[in-house]
Amino acid sequence: MNNHDVNAVPKSSVSVLIVTGQSGSGKSVALAALEDAGFYCIDNLPPELLANLLETYQQGHIKAPSIAIGIDARSSEAALAELPERITELKRLYPELKIQSLYLEASIPRIVARFSETRRRHPLSNRHENLLQAIEQEADMLAAMRQQADLLIDTSNTTVHQIREDLHQRLLGAGTRGPVILLQSFGFKNGIPLDSDFVFDIRHLPNPHWLPDLRGFNGQSEVIAHYLEAHPITVQTRTHLHDFIQSTLTELVKTDRSYVTCSIGCTGGKHRSVYMVEHLFLDLKPIFSELLIRHRDLTPAA
Repeated sequence: MNNHDVNAVPKSSVSVLIVTGQSGSGKSVALAALEDAGFYCIDNLPPELLANLLETYQQGHIKAPSIAIGIDARSSEAALAELPERITELKRLYPELKIQSLYLEASIPRIVARFSETRRRHPLSNRHENLLQAIEQEADMLAAMRQQADLLIDTSNTTVHQIREDLHQRLLGAGTRGPVILLQSFGFKNGIPLDSDFVFDIRHLPNPHWLPDLRGFNGQSEVIAHYLEAHPITVQTRTHLHDFIQSTLTELVKTDRSYVTCSIGCTGGKHRSVYMVEHLFLDLKPIFSELLIRHRDLTPAA
């Protein structure tokens, strides 16, 4: 990850965060990171008790600046189906609590690999002999929560450390001046990020990978920038992307959206997409204060 403008983590503007998502997507890691950041964390809360908990918190009986509540497929299917409507009503009743929801997910192959690595049982394994069936049913049970989530994070290609850093940048570091906007590069060969609001394909640009002298560099290098900018199509694409993203984000800032993710992909996520994200960040940062950057498939330098 690239750490532009992330030197300290200010106090979160969220008082109540409901954390949900697929088993194996990193919910436990997220709750641990939130606890380290000062949240009072409660895991596996039955949705039926959510209103009582928030009333207790609002009355000051829980002494914490913020609370995080884990709710997942261990709850009943009926309770999960009613949860989005319940959250909407609680937001209406307690506007001062700034209630938001976080949904974590990962690709099916990655979830299967994580369960194999840890040898943990899936929460729905008692209903299915096949792990894939349990994963698919869980996704169906949580589909409404995914649709309602204020922040969606795809952890398919992230480490534990990166999940923590992602939360600090996008959630704990969030201010109140507009949505937190993430520009991220990725490689199509590793899959499209599930948490994308907008996806842009720039595989039509010349690929430095096919030039042996350039292959070892990445899109943050001046030598790659010089090579790409020598082709007019690169400059044209950068201009078109800048204009579209700026105009679209300008309109989104006027809405109640809290988080927006723009993903830009090339083949491997090392050269062209990294270059484009880096330069769009520089172009757009003076306009959008809550702008972050991430290179999903760029291996950190040793």
